[in-house]
Amino acid sequence: QQTILGPVWFVIQPLIATGAFTIVFGHGLGTSTDALPPFLFYQCGMLVWSFFATIFSAAGNTFQTNAGVFTKVYFPRLVVPLAVAIGSLVPLALQMIVFLGFYAPAFAGARAWEPNGVFLALLPLLLLQTGLFALGLSLLNSGLSAKYRDLQHALPFLLQVGLFVTPVIYPLSQLGGVARWLAGLNPLAFPVEAFRRAFFGVATLTPGLVLTSLAGTVFVLLAGLLAFQRAERTFADTV
Repeated sequence: QQTILGPVWFVIQPLIATGAFTIVFGHGLGTSTDALPPFLFYQCGMLVWSFFATIFSAAGNTFQTNAGVFTKVYFPRLVVPLAVAIGSLVPLALQMIVFLGFYAPAFAGARAWEPNGVFLALLPLLLLQTGLFALGLSLLNSGLSAKYRDLQHALPFLLQVGLFVTPVIYPLSQLGGVARWLAGLNPLAFPVEAFRRAFFGVATLTPGLVLTSLAGTVFVLLAGLLAFQRAERTFADTV
């Protein structure tokens, strides 16, 4: 109610970002896209990033956003960020449909790439990892910002920086040496590259990248759960 486009915003925003990346980085700066069409290259990366960003931006300040409810009604507080994570599958599905709408004609017309069946089958697990990492960061930020209130202002900044340290607008193959090693420490690097391997058969994937990504996801999730549970016990006393 009282909206112009409603859920269509979940589709328009990634498309506008993808178009901007294509113009600025793909054509203007000539950034490598591993010989893939720039628009599809960026759009594929944005599937993972948008899913992550939707969860993190909506659940990253759980205690502040729901303070009025938390102080009046008791229920497991973890339900809120979990509901956000599950609900984020809806905009992801819409964005996936739009992506396939661009991908299918290009694939049928050119056949310049070969999808990887193994990674296509792993897409649900890749999304699960992305969702768990986003949930862990959300819980960690929520738990810390419940005590240190000024940290809630860091969330938009973290999202802006995160987009550029995640291989969404560039492939890992463009980086070398220390830069690639540092980029590989980002748990989102593996899902983004794996999505491109699934649809295009092109990506930079190593066992070290996979293990680092999974270990980072587990660490952040556990740290987030601990921080969230600690804040849950004391939040009502600090409101």
